[in-house]
Amino acid sequence: MAKAKPRKKTSLKKIIWSAAGFILFVIFVAGFFFLQHVIEGLPPIEDLENPQQSLASNVYSIDGEEIGQFFIQNRIETKIDSIPPQVINALIATEDRKFYDHWGVDLVRFAKAMVKNVIFFSREGASTITQQLAKNLYEFKEGRESLFETGVRKVREWITAVQIEQTYTKSEILAMYFNESYFGHGAYGIGMAAKTYFGKKVTELTIHEASVLIALLKSSVYYDPYRRYNTALSRRNLIMRNMVVMDFITKEKYNELSQLPIELSYEKTESGFRSNLAPHFVEYVRQQMNEYAKIYNFDLYEDGLSIYTTLDTRMQRIANESIPEHIEEFQSTFDKRFSWTSSRDNRQLFAAILDEEIKKRVEYKNAANREEQISVYHRLKNNVAFIDSIQKVKQRIEVGFVALDVKHGDIRAMVGRRDPKQAYGLNHATQIRRQPGSSFKPIIYTVAIDNGIYPAYPILNQPFDFNGWSPKNFDESTSGFVTLRDALRRSLNIVSARLIIEGHVELWQIGKYARSMGIESKLNLVPAISLGTEGVTPLELANAYATLGNKGIHNDPISILKIEDKDGILIDSFAPQSREAISEETAYIVCDMLNTVMNEGTGAGARSRFGFHRPAGGKTGTAQSYSDAWFVGFTPQISAAVWVGFDDHRIKFTGDYGQGGRAALPIWAIFMKNVYEELDLPLEDFEMPKNGNILTVDFCSHTIFELGDPRIVSPDCNSGTYTDIIKLNDVPPMYNSERDTEIKIFDKYLAKDSTAHEAIEIQ
Repeated sequence: MAKAKPRKKTSLKKIIWSAAGFILFVIFVAGFFFLQHVIEGLPPIEDLENPQQSLASNVYSIDGEEIGQFFIQNRIETKIDSIPPQVINALIATEDRKFYDHWGVDLVRFAKAMVKNVIFFSREGASTITQQLAKNLYEFKEGRESLFETGVRKVREWITAVQIEQTYTKSEILAMYFNESYFGHGAYGIGMAAKTYFGKKVTELTIHEASVLIALLKSSVYYDPYRRYNTALSRRNLIMRNMVVMDFITKEKYNELSQLPIELSYEKTESGFRSNLAPHFVEYVRQQMNEYAKIYNFDLYEDGLSIYTTLDTRMQRIANESIPEHIEEFQSTFDKRFSWTSSRDNRQLFAAILDEEIKKRVEYKNAANREEQISVYHRLKNNVAFIDSIQKVKQRIEVGFVALDVKHGDIRAMVGRRDPKQAYGLNHATQIRRQPGSSFKPIIYTVAIDNGIYPAYPILNQPFDFNGWSPKNFDESTSGFVTLRDALRRSLNIVSARLIIEGHVELWQIGKYARSMGIESKLNLVPAISLGTEGVTPLELANAYATLGNKGIHNDPISILKIEDKDGILIDSFAPQSREAISEETAYIVCDMLNTVMNEGTGAGARSRFGFHRPAGGKTGTAQSYSDAWFVGFTPQISAAVWVGFDDHRIKFTGDYGQGGRAALPIWAIFMKNVYEELDLPLEDFEMPKNGNILTVDFCSHTIFELGDPRIVSPDCNSGTYTDIIKLNDVPPMYNSERDTEIKIFDKYLAKDSTAHEAIEIQ
C-alpha cells in the first residue's frame, strides 16, 4: 500500500496576501459602485449660471398695476465688475483667504479643521468659496440625512468644486457666488441684499456695510442686524479685523469704522413679500391668502398666482403723499410742546419706559449673572445716546388710514403706518383698537333716529349724575335745550349721554347697530360708550360710515376680487356681502346731520382750511387726555378714516392741538381734495329717499327751546319757526297754546340699576 504524501502547509504570508487582495478587490468594487453612484448624481454645473427660481405670485390693483409680490427667492443679478473691492475683500478675508491659490478644495485647511474638530471638539469650517458655491446645487435637509447620504453629498460637492474651478475663472466664480448666496429677508444675491438692508446699490456699499452683509453668509438668522443688532455688530467688526490681517485695510481704519453704528434701511423687503406702493395693504392681502391657501391647497410663494385686488393706485399714491404733508409739521409742533421732564407724570412714565426697554435688550437678557445684569442696566440707564433713541421712538407720532368705496365696500387705499413705505410693524389701519371718542357718536345718533327721535328733537344740555357718572362737554359748557342736530354739530357729550340715560337709546341696541353697520370689535355696553370709550379700528369706523353713505346698505369690506393660477385659470372670485343694516330714511337723516357737522361744526376745517367743498359728512374724535385723535368722513363715493396717535398708548398730546380736528382732519381733507381733483370724480350728493317718507317741516321754536316738547307750526304759534327734516311717521302734533301751562320737563333716567362710571371728557 502506497504511503500518502503529506499536505503542504499554506504559509501565513500567502494567507495575508490573499486576504489583502480580497479586501482590496472588495474595496475596489465598492469604490467603483460608490464612485458610479456619486458621479450619476452630479448635477450640471451650468445650473449655477441659470439658478431656478420658484414662480412668484403677483398682486395687481383694480387699475391693472402690479403692486406687490409673494416669493421664495428674490434676486437682483449683479456683474462682478459692479461689486466694489471692499465687498470682495471682506469675503476673501473671512471665508477663503487662499481663494486665488487653490483648485477648489483647500486640503491643508481641511486637514487642520479635521484635527481641531476631532481632538478639540470645535466646529471649524473648511469649505472654500467654490465648495460653498457647489453646495448650492444640492438639496440639503438638515437633520434628515443619514451618515452615508452626507458622505455622498460631500464627495459630490468636492468633485463639483473641482469641476467649477476647471470651467470658470475666479472672477466668474465670485460673481456666481455673490448672486447665489442667501442674505436673509428674502434677499438672494449681493444686489438685493444691498437694497434690502441699506437701500443702496451694491456699488455704493461702504467697508463696514459690506462687512455686515458678509456676516450674514455665516448665518442670516443669528447675524440679522434687524433682529440681533449686537451679534451682527460683533460679527461685522470681526470681519473688518480679518481685513486688517489680510492688509485690505489699516488698523487705523478699523478703529474708526468699528465705532460706527449699523444704520439700516427701514424699507427692507420681508422674506416672501415685496411692495413699494402699498406694503400694508399687500400684507393685509397676504394674511387672507394664507387662509385661502388652506382651502384651495396652493402655495402662495411658489405657484405663480395672479391676485387681483380692489386697491386703486391713484388713490394710494395720494394717500401716501397726504400723510407726510401734514404729519411732519404736526410732529414738529408736538416736539416743541412735549418734554419728558416737564412734569412729574412724564418723568415717572419715562422711568417706567426706560426700565422696560433696558430689560428687552439682548445684553441684559444674556447676562451671565445678576451682577453682570445690574452692570448692563446701569450702563444703559446712563447712556445718553440710548436714552435719546428711546425718547425719539416713543414720541414718534403714528398714523392709520383707510379709504373704502362707499357703494361696494372695496378697499381703495390703506396706509398702516406714518411712513407709507415702511413694510414691517403694526398696521394701524386694521390692527389697533383705540378709543374713537366722538367719531363713534353717529352710531348712537343712528339708533336714536331709528327709534323715532329726529334732528329737531330737544335734549337738555345740563349736567346730571347717574350712579356717580357725570360726563361733561369738552369745553365744559352747559345750556338749556338743544336740538339733536346742533348737539352733533357741537359734539356735546352731555346730550349724547342723555340719549342713553333718558331711554331714547338702549345699550343692547348700540351693540346690535354697531355690529350691523360694520363694527366687529367687542364692545363693553355701558353708558360711557355714548362718548366713544370702546376701542375700534379705523377700518371698522370707515365701514360703518360707508353704511350711512350707502343708504343704509352695509357691505363687508373686501380687498381681493379674484385669484387665478399661473395659467390664468380662475381659482375663486369674490363679491361684497351686502345686507340692509338700517333703513334708507334713517341713513339719509344721519348723513344730513353729519353734513351739518362738515359745514358748520367740528369738521368745517376741511372746507375753510383745505378747500374741500363736495357734499360730505364727517365727525372728529378725541379720546380722553388727548391720547388718540380721529377723523372719519365720507362722500357718496368714498369713506375714509384717519387715526393719529402713538404706539405706546401712555404717550399723549399735550393740549388742544391734539384734537381730531387739528391732528387727523387735515390728512382726510388733503386726501379727499386731491382725489376729487386728480381723478375728476363726478359730483354726487346724498339722495333723499323717493318714497315720500322724509318731510321738511316747520316747528314752533319755543316748543323746542323753551318747552322741550316740539310741535308743528300752527296759527297759534307766534314765537318764530325752526325748519328741519323728519320721518313721516315721527311728525309731532301741531302747536296748541293751551298746552303750554301743562307741560313740565323732567330729566328721564333708565328705570334699572347701573354701575357707576367715571366721568370722561371726550370730544
